[in-house]
Amino acid sequence: MRDTYLPYGRQWIEEQDIEAVIQVLKSDYLTTGPAIINFERKVAEYVGTEYAVAFANGTAALHGACYAAGIGAGDEVITTPMTFAASANCVLYQEGTVVFADIDPKTYNIDPSEIEKNITDKTKAIIPVDFTGQPAEIDRIHDIAGKYNLIVIEDAAHAIGAVYKGKKVGSLSDMTMFSFHPVKHITSGEGGMIVTNNKEYYQKLIQFRSHGITRDSALLKDNHGPWYYEMQFLGYNYRMTDIQAALGVSQMNRLNQFVSRRKEIVAAYNEAFKDMSQLITPYQHPSSDSSWHLYVIRLKLDQLTVDRKAIFEEIQKRKIGVNVHYIPVHTLPYYQKIGYQKGSLPNAEKLYEEIISLPLFPAMTEKDITDVISAVKETLEKYTK
Repeated sequence: MRDTYLPYGRQWIEEQDIEAVIQVLKSDYLTTGPAIINFERKVAEYVGTEYAVAFANGTAALHGACYAAGIGAGDEVITTPMTFAASANCVLYQEGTVVFADIDPKTYNIDPSEIEKNITDKTKAIIPVDFTGQPAEIDRIHDIAGKYNLIVIEDAAHAIGAVYKGKKVGSLSDMTMFSFHPVKHITSGEGGMIVTNNKEYYQKLIQFRSHGITRDSALLKDNHGPWYYEMQFLGYNYRMTDIQAALGVSQMNRLNQFVSRRKEIVAAYNEAFKDMSQLITPYQHPSSDSSWHLYVIRLKLDQLTVDRKAIFEEIQKRKIGVNVHYIPVHTLPYYQKIGYQKGSLPNAEKLYEEIISLPLFPAMTEKDITDVISAVKETLEKYTK
């Protein structure tokens, strides 16, 4: 039994991160300053896009992307149920309609064939989610989008540092969102970003995060003088602070190191669990190089004497912070209230009953890894038929 609780995810902050934040605290700008631009440039250069727009969090970034894409009342947007609620909520914020497409039972990502089945003349966009850090089948999704003239907003909250067919996630879709929550690959405390190569989207995103206001003389309808600004549409206060951005810039310097360490931990898990008949380790699509935000095991419940809840609680008793990602969005009470039905997405619903996320973060020690492996093995052996 461990002496301390091991969380499923945790940030890794070092002295250089702290010093970067202190320098901003000593500067003239705590917000709307140069650290924001530096962070945006750093991420855009990393993924290979022309533009990046920082937001207060990933949800705000997705909301901005839906606005920039022109999502509105009567528009349908297709996404996966195996995600955090924000991937769907962003559509509702714009008064659009969420259409859920079932998942591929091997990758757990949205199934492109199911996307095409759900397209109607009201479909405006697709929001694929790179679940656990493994890119969705973006080429197939883009082929569908091109066929029906749809916009692709890639939710890569899990996937900065991931690669699809030799190209970095972020460079592939019309807009891509990254999240910088503390359990993600890098953190800015809270934070999100949209990257894009589309100048029109970029300009809309910049205004949207700041009340719909612009001071850009090229965009103004009028100009009373140097102080003049215009609110041209209803936006939100979704700005990131320079304090957050400075932390993000510092963390970006270690992103490749973080991803590499995550892969080492995954390799240790895969090796330890490869001969266990009671579970399925994560399948990786040959076109994808995951950045491994999550390591999800799938229990073979027909070989166990108890359900997932009992396994989960037994591992937690050993001070291993397992989690479940995610409760399918369409089964959440709010979505049930507005008309979505349980039983409509069988692959996602079956997966939910069988999965557990194991701890995975770069600061894990070798002992942490061994403790997780031991807890999983001992628990499953205890309850094997």
